[in-house]
Amino acid sequence: MTHTALVIGATGSFGGHAAAALIRHGWRVRALARDPVGATAKAGPRMPIEWVKGDAMFAADVVDAARGADVIIHGANPPGYKNWRGLAIPMLAASIAAAKAHGARIVLPGNVYNYAPESGAHIAETAPKAPVTRKGAVRVEMEQMLEAAVPDGVKALVLRAGDFFGPAAPNSSLMWLTSRRGGRVRSVSAPGPVDVGHAFAYLPDMAETMVRLLEREEDLADYETFHFAGHWLARGDEMAQSIRRVTGNAAIPLKPFPYPLIYALSPFVEMFRELLEMRYLWQKPIGLNDAKLRAFLGEVPSTPLDAAMRETLSDMGCLPEARAASGRLAMA
Repeated sequence: MTHTALVIGATGSFGGHAAAALIRHGWRVRALARDPVGATAKAGPRMPIEWVKGDAMFAADVVDAARGADVIIHGANPPGYKNWRGLAIPMLAASIAAAKAHGARIVLPGNVYNYAPESGAHIAETAPKAPVTRKGAVRVEMEQMLEAAVPDGVKALVLRAGDFFGPAAPNSSLMWLTSRRGGRVRSVSAPGPVDVGHAFAYLPDMAETMVRLLEREEDLADYETFHFAGHWLARGDEMAQSIRRVTGNAAIPLKPFPYPLIYALSPFVEMFRELLEMRYLWQKPIGLNDAKLRAFLGEVPSTPLDAAMRETLSDMGCLPEARAASGRLAMA
């Protein structure tokens, strides 16, 4: 039987990969967009998505779009980190209203913002939530909203992960951790001490994991949480080393992140204020324990780091073959 999923945020990083993974598994995918024509163009012809005009801020729009859906993928995030609570909470409330109306399960991609800086590199799903930032508090509130809706017939799946990266992820940390010019990576920034680890989640792997979980619906609790460990890089220079290997350029320098400049400009640039608020993620080893996920699935999708980096850098136009393809398209 073909299942149907409504994706909220299908033109975003996680939402786009979630839609692609669902389609690969034979799901019918519907997506909400304020501009369906523009969204269709952005997604491309290889993504057979049924686009529905609507706004994720309005419950009536989401309820209408969710008719017949088995699952609602809630991948919407406030653009540019602006007005986080003022947008994130109403959008999730709209998805919850749609799930109540149609009996759909909501999937929320979570992260490590829920946890205190001292939580360690192997955080289990049962660890206490102790956010130290505004966005962390909002993420905890969002999960509480989902759990509180379960008595009203809503089912939810929260899949927490580390720092997203991958192709078609323009807002990932790789975009601001790398300096690029002329289609080449010129340098990599180290936002924390070199001996502090960091958790990264390759988006295609995370999306594939999500679909495999959804296809075990009969075994999922009404409110279910899993941790997706992804790539735990125990040292702050491992990402730079992977970039050097993939590009074939061992001379790419690893430079300190320009925090003094970020501090100086933060009163005028909201993105810089947000980066400073989340700086603790690079100063402490905060990672996820995926033992529960592995016990449930048996095997968790895991693309080797260099292969994942190659796909990501190619999408960013930072590899020779990507630059050649760009040149051919420009000449056509």
